[in-house]
Formats: sequence, structure tokens, C-alpha cells
Amino acid sequence: MKTFAAVDLGASSGRVMVGRAGAGSLSLAPVNRFPNEPVRAGGTLYWDILALYRGVLDGLRQAGPVDGIGIDSWAVDYGLLDATGALLGNPVHYRDSRTDGVAAKVATAISEDKLYALTGLQKLPFNTIYQLVAAAGTPQLEAARQLLLIPDLLAYWLTGEKGAEITNASTTQLLDLGSGGWAGELMTTLGIRPTLFPPLRAPGSVIGPVLPALGIGTPDVIAVGSHDTASAVVGVPAAGENFAYISCGTWSLVGVELDAPVLTEASRLANFTNEGGVDGTVRYLRNVMGLWPLQECLREWGSPDLPALLRQAAAVPAFRAVVDLDDPVFLPPGDMVGRLTRAGGGALSGPAEIIRCILDSLALAHRRAVRQAQELSGRQVDAVHIVGGGARNELLCRLTADACGLPVLAGPVEATALGNVLVQARAAGAISGDLSALRALLRETQQIVRYEPRGDAAAWRAVERRLEA
Repeated sequence: MKTFAAVDLGASSGRVMVGRAGAGSLSLAPVNRFPNEPVRAGGTLYWDILALYRGVLDGLRQAGPVDGIGIDSWAVDYGLLDATGALLGNPVHYRDSRTDGVAAKVATAISEDKLYALTGLQKLPFNTIYQLVAAAGTPQLEAARQLLLIPDLLAYWLTGEKGAEITNASTTQLLDLGSGGWAGELMTTLGIRPTLFPPLRAPGSVIGPVLPALGIGTPDVIAVGSHDTASAVVGVPAAGENFAYISCGTWSLVGVELDAPVLTEASRLANFTNEGGVDGTVRYLRNVMGLWPLQECLREWGSPDLPALLRQAAAVPAFRAVVDLDDPVFLPPGDMVGRLTRAGGGALSGPAEIIRCILDSLALAHRRAVRQAQELSGRQVDAVHIVGGGARNELLCRLTADACGLPVLAGPVEATALGNVLVQARAAGAISGDLSALRALLRETQQIVRYEPRGDAAAWRAVERRLEA
């Protein structure tokens, strides 16, 4: 048995978990949870990266002696370093408005079909490629000598070593799928300096020992699937390959695991992405808005009793109102209740009805994405695994099973941290095997709840047609 610290940073909170892993054994316990609260200053929305780093250090000190540390976080955002290695300001939040309209500008330099053929990435307005084009000419970017994605930035502060873990690098839309390296010619075309980007590293590689001056010992920091979804997919307790996954939190990442990317025109038009996974796999998925609208509503309502509201929402008639959660109108923070009410045609009254609208609409989005993932990839799906915070939401899990017409297996909630620990444990020799062996260990040790589809499949087809009309 060996002990590992998993640093898992989400869009609304961060945590340090301690995992213990060995032959036939896997356990996980939280040691520190802390908020991740963006800050708006001077009209720009930033991440409070130093507060996050302090939360990480506090957690690592509370964790005690460990055999390794792995870091994962959300994708696309980055910090810029100057020639001395100092951070040039707070990283900008992907929900900031600076990228508005930038995708259209990029399309004049490289067509969307060529960009997709090169990078395999879905078009999202906040991808790193668009953030860097938006930042062109700014003093900060001009002074920068290195760009580090968020997990790599924290690893640099812990070890002094710079690099780019490949699963997260694959989300930038600046990685060449063909060569597996940075797309230097694309960067040059768009006025982005290729020298900003550090060498790539694979999950399971040792980044380096923690700097002694930090006072937390000198365990190795180990590269994991540093995009949190990459770690979450490792943490899916699936048997075989005919499964879909939904990593459900602020976002729902809905897809299948493949051996090769899907680069067809139909895939591009459906806005599916080909992101790097652990062990050279491809995370073929689509971003769905996820629980962000619910989180924003709860914040506006003053953080009420969610379990009680979910019980009330379960009693609300289905499909009173459904909305397209992928509509960009729901992307920014603020006035989520008003936007949902307006989109629902004024048919919503009170928190329970609004929550039922969100969950019906999210289950419908899951249905569309699971169906499209099968059609576009040719991979048949026999079951849907929901991992992450959404696995706690019984109503959402039941609705997703009904909408997809497939069994839903919910859990583990902490799939991302477990996937983080599993990759570390394998690298450190505490366990062995391929992804199927890691997932077998999850099935042996973690709680999973099964939801069978029920209800009227025709009703879901009808409401889907109604929303598309």
C-alpha cells in the first residue's frame, strides 16, 4: 500500500484528497476543501490563483507524508511567466467576455474544417486558441516567455519544473493530432509564438520532487490526466468498451472512449471533440452545459436546502418547460433565474419548477449527446456511467436513464480524484495493469448505484422534437 495526494481543482471548488492504493485495495479521503471564487477587476474576470495555491499547500500539509502528488483541473486556462519565471498577473477566467467574436476572426485565417482536421477540437468560444488571439498585442502577452496551463503552473510552483501534460494540452486547440506535438505552423499563422509552449509530458511521468523550501517533504509530483475529465474517465468503473460516460459537474462531458479520433465533417458539425486520454486513448465527447445553471440559481436563491428542492422538483410534472442548455445565453454568470424563466416562455414559477426545467433539459441534452456519440463513432453503448457531483443527484440520474433508454450507473462521485490516484499508484508501482485493470479495481472498491430506464420513450422523443422545432 502506498499513499498519494490528489489535488483536484474544479470550476467552483478545489480539494486535496488522500488516496491509498495497493493490490485489491483503493480508498480515498478528503483532507482539505476550499472555494474557487473568481474575481472581477477592471472589467475582467480572473481566477484567484494564489488563493487556490494556498488551498493546495494547506491541503498537502494536512495530508502528511505521501508517496506522490498529482494535480488536475479544468481545461483551457493558463498563466503567463516572464523571463525570470514570475507569473505575469492572474489567469483570466474562460467565462470572461474577451473572446466574444474571436472565433469568427480566427476562421478568416484558417477555415473551421481545416482547424478541426488539424486539432480535432470542438468549437468552444473560450478555447485557449481564442484566448490567445484575444490577448494579442497586450503588454502581458508581449512580456511573456512561457505559457503554463493551470495544473502545470501549480506543478511548476511545487517543483520548479516546466512542462505541459498532454491530456490538458489537447484541449487548447493548438495540438496537432497527426504529429502529437504542438501545432507550430498554426500558431505562427495566428500570431502566437510557438516558443511560449513548454515540452509535452505524458500521464504517469515524474515531474520532479517537491522543493524542500515548501516544508511539505520532497515527494515526487507525478503527471496524471491533468485535465480533470481525463482523470474522471480513468475513474469510470466500466466493464468492457461499450459504455458512454458523463462526467457531470459544472459541465457535463458526454462521450465514449476510443482508440482513434473521429474527424469527419459530420463530427465537426455536431461539435464533438477529440481530446487526449490516459494511455493514448481518445476522449470523444461533447461539452454540455451541465449543472452550471442549477449552481447559479442556488447562488441567487441564497444556497437553500437542495435535497428538499429536488424532492419538490421530482413532484413537478415532466416537461412543463424545457430549454436548450447549450444556448450561449446560459454561459455567463448572473440572472440565471431570469434567463431560464424567459427561455421557458414564462411557464416557470418558483424554485422547484425551475429546477425540474433544468434537470429535464439536462437529461435531454445527455440523450442527444449519447445518441450522437454512438452514431458518429460507430461505438455501440450498452450503459451510461455518470461520475462526478451529478452522480449524487438521484433525480438527474433517473431522468438520464429514462431519456437515454439505457441503464445509468452512478458513481463514484470522486471519480476524478480516484483516476488521479490510480495513475499515480501505477506509476509508483503500487498497482499494475491497463485501464481495464484499473477500472476493475474501482468496481471492487467503490459504491455504484444502478438506475434502469422506465417511463415513456415516446414522450422523450416528442419533447426533443418540440425543442428542436
